Amino acid sequence: MDKTRYRQVQDSMGELKVPADALYGAQTQRAINNFSISDLRLPQRFIHAGILIKQAAAEVNRDLKLLAPDKAAAIIAATDSLLTDLPMAQFPVDVFQTGSATSTNMNINEVIAQLASREGVDIHPNDHVNLCQSSNDVIPSMIHLSAAIALKQQLLPALESLAGTITQRIATLDAVCKTGRTHLMDAMPIRMSQELSAWSHLVRENMARIQDTEIRLHQLMLGGTAVGTGINAHPDFPARIAQRLSQQTGLTLSIPNTLITDLSNQSTAVELSGQLRTTAQGLHKIANDLRWMNSGPLAGLGEITLTPLQPGSSIMPGKVNPVIPEAVMMVAAQVIGNDTTIAMAGQSSNFQLNTMLPLIAYNLLQSIEILANGAKRLAEKAIADFKVNEATITEALTLNPILVTALNPIVGYQKAAEICKQAYSESRSVVDVAVELTELSREELEKRLDPRLLTQRGFHSDPSEKD
Repeated sequence: MDKTRYRQVQDSMGELKVPADALYGAQTQRAINNFSISDLRLPQRFIHAGILIKQAAAEVNRDLKLLAPDKAAAIIAATDSLLTDLPMAQFPVDVFQTGSATSTNMNINEVIAQLASREGVDIHPNDHVNLCQSSNDVIPSMIHLSAAIALKQQLLPALESLAGTITQRIATLDAVCKTGRTHLMDAMPIRMSQELSAWSHLVRENMARIQDTEIRLHQLMLGGTAVGTGINAHPDFPARIAQRLSQQTGLTLSIPNTLITDLSNQSTAVELSGQLRTTAQGLHKIANDLRWMNSGPLAGLGEITLTPLQPGSSIMPGKVNPVIPEAVMMVAAQVIGNDTTIAMAGQSSNFQLNTMLPLIAYNLLQSIEILANGAKRLAEKAIADFKVNEATITEALTLNPILVTALNPIVGYQKAAEICKQAYSESRSVVDVAVELTELSREELEKRLDPRLLTQRGFHSDPSEKD
């Protein structure tokens, strides 16, 4: 038996019941009734951005003398309360809803209106909270604003920390020379510091790509209202609310000159998602390299040992797995899948509005969050403290037949290939075999085939010495 208490509420379509303790009203309840599709809800960061916009709008509308001071004060007090302690249970609308996310915009309007009306002032969700706004400009602006805040507070600091952790390890690993690999096969030597430098540069390049997109992400569509023409919005509203939100967030926000263009498509969100996909692929590469380097301990590469974090098997005692790299690789897969979803959603920009806005918001913010958390775990629990197994690395490097490449300018490719094949087939060092098959002395061969020397740019054999 349902013992829930209800109250009657009304909107333009008529009356219906909502739970007595609900802060939302009729339009939110209609969305609950209509969109019981999943257990996915728009994230707290997204709702938070919407409340920031509503607060800034109340302040601007008050200053423009469009909203009475007492009504503005009530809305501002309500939004302050929500920004301090956001009750997410009051924002229950499914991600899979109307494509403009009007239900979410009205959910926010209704909650603010209900709280504000407790101040003894009659506040209407449309007439007052939504003044000079439309769902069609608020929701796209919420996507940009929430993503911009998430980048500033979560992802970019996490990537900076990851790059910094890698750089710290570079300083300690320059003396370690190892076998390079291409096609997962032995290749010319490389210093571990060089290998990790590639990781660090990769992370920072992806940060630069994201920061380039931020220029467009920091543009908000507020004041465009229904179709970008600004109907029912004060001409000064866009610039003023961008300025106010900049003060609130510390971001440099602006309004584009082409509101109709920016309102009618989600190209910036699609662009950002593409940069997140590229970042995810970079993290996947780093995580997968760590996984391979850690493989073993006896039958794999065994170049490094990751810190053991948990038992790796329910049946094989003592087994420990590279759990953090695996988790980060799954993060990458999820972000790449989200990017496909966002790209498809971006195609639903029909005439003056995209109609998959909630789906874009959900997936974009999820990608930012899990990338940030994955980067932090990778830095803290994998890269910061892995141990280098120098004996294993040195043994493999000594027997690496590809070192013979350094002799190409002296003995030629064919003779070098002969030395390589014999060294490999007999499990002997290149130096030992080259002493037998060339006229070079052991001392000279050891000098020319010094693995560390071979990690440096240029020719390390004089072509003039070739017979």
